[in-house]
Amino acid sequence: MFVAPCSTLAFFAVFLLPSLVRSDCECGYVVDDILYTDLLETDFLHDDLVSTEWQAQEYSVTPEESRGPYGKHALPGNVVPNPTKNKYDWSGDGVKGSDAGLQLIVGGGVPQDKLIPVAELVSVRDDMFYGSYRAAMKLTGTNGTCGAFFWYRNDTQEIDMEFLSSQYNETSSPVNLVLQSPESARDGFDASATGTFDLQQLPFAPDDGFHEYRFDWSPEAVTFYADGKLVETMRSSIPTAAGHITLSHWSNGNPLWSGGPPEEDAITTVEYFKGYFNSSDPKRVADWEKRCTDPTKENATCEVPAVDAAPNGNASAKTYFFTQDSGKAPNQTVDDGSSDKKSLGTSLFGTDMRCPRIQSGFST
Repeated sequence: MFVAPCSTLAFFAVFLLPSLVRSDCECGYVVDDILYTDLLETDFLHDDLVSTEWQAQEYSVTPEESRGPYGKHALPGNVVPNPTKNKYDWSGDGVKGSDAGLQLIVGGGVPQDKLIPVAELVSVRDDMFYGSYRAAMKLTGTNGTCGAFFWYRNDTQEIDMEFLSSQYNETSSPVNLVLQSPESARDGFDASATGTFDLQQLPFAPDDGFHEYRFDWSPEAVTFYADGKLVETMRSSIPTAAGHITLSHWSNGNPLWSGGPPEEDAITTVEYFKGYFNSSDPKRVADWEKRCTDPTKENATCEVPAVDAAPNGNASAKTYFFTQDSGKAPNQTVDDGSSDKKSLGTSLFGTDMRCPRIQSGFST
């Protein structure tokens, strides 16, 4: 039995189509009793990044634009795949040495051109709406950088988990949780006085091993987790349109935030990204409506396995991927090669964001 989030008539109109559920997970993926229609999963431990799912960024930002004594120069060469030496391993050194996974590198030393070399990886899809997003990362212990896992629509609609290496010591292991908003933009993108910034101490050192960082976004709240444990819930300035995911590692020398530049190359490593979400792309919504006739049918929806331990070592780092299990990711194509693949991030119901058709799904 399930409870529809909108009117019964409006919701069930989705299912009055003649097609049948053809394979497992046709109707989507369930997290904490909420159904999401789409997924994006990337196993960076075994992926050489030759895919259409992500784009390494290349751009320059002046010191003035970066609001620091240094600017930033994002380089694709600073996004370095370092898969495991053996495809059956889930931990240990990669083919390039050091921790296996995707390396995000901030160049060390004082740059003569005032631009610090940084790394940024962005999802190709920018139709990523309400959902549950998580990344397993080991942050750098080198002082003077900011490691970030965030969802981004624009400068006033952004969900951030940021890690400042200058804040780490024997008694401090924090994560900075931020929802950027019009209010924070008016304060020079300082969210500290808006109620949508919080510094939470973690029960582990982010630079001492891999941990899963997660945020769940619904119309009512954004909830943050670390290794499956609740960290914080924010209920104001909630984003209302779709966007994309960014994994980044940067520095601009600002002593009030990233610090730096680091004295030596600093490396943050990503094991995986997993996102279960509703799409704002009308084509993908229409496809979901066609393939999902009854979410109560056996195996029509698939439960996302819970994570309650740090993904370190061959046992705990071997997490489940629907995309690696035959028949569990039906019609989850990321990119068809067309130039207009990206959506504009519109609401499923136009401008009414209170009850989009799939919104936060339904209770199972």
